[in-house]
Amino acid sequence: MNKENQTFEANMARLEQIVRAMERGDVPLEESLKLFQEGTELVRSCGKLLDEAELQVKKVLSDGNGDPVEEAFGDGDV
Repeated sequence: MNKENQTFEANMARLEQIVRAMERGDVPLEESLKLFQEGTELVRSCGKLLDEAELQVKKVLSDGNGDPVEEAFGDGDV
């Protein structure tokens, strides 16, 4: 399964694994480059998933004319 078809949570979990491996500093350079590339692809995929989720939220919060109704989150919102 490619990373585009995985869930946001699965992509984030893998991204965290990559970060931990690279932070340890014991990964050879070639493997570090592969992990870095995989990580950047995961970041792009997560960004795309977040953008899609934002569009869905705006669609749900649209008025009767289809215009988005955006409301700021405040301390009083629960």
